[in-house]
Amino acid sequence: MALAKQYVKSKPTICKVTFTLPADAVNGATAVALVGDFNGWDPSATALKKQKDGSYKTTVELPVGQESQFRYLIDGETWLNDQEADKYVTSGVSADENSVVVL
Repeated sequence: MALAKQYVKSKPTICKVTFTLPADAVNGATAVALVGDFNGWDPSATALKKQKDGSYKTTVELPVGQESQFRYLIDGETWLNDQEADKYVTSGVSADENSVVVL
């Protein structure tokens, strides 16, 4: 798992964050979604695209100066946190935690 942050010089209030799940983390999944507070926790809003090596990846523009909670949803059934998240917080919905990216 990986989070890559790219701050945009022409848009100082925006950071492009690339979310990547390696092939071994998805175990042959057919669909992976990025679900978070930035997309209303909508599983259909931000799909990750499968790469040639079997990993999944997507890039989202997020506002600088904020924290965003997120999780991955694999095949519409399995929730997964990012091991390289900046921190974790209680989800408030269950005993599970959400990953957090800090910008």
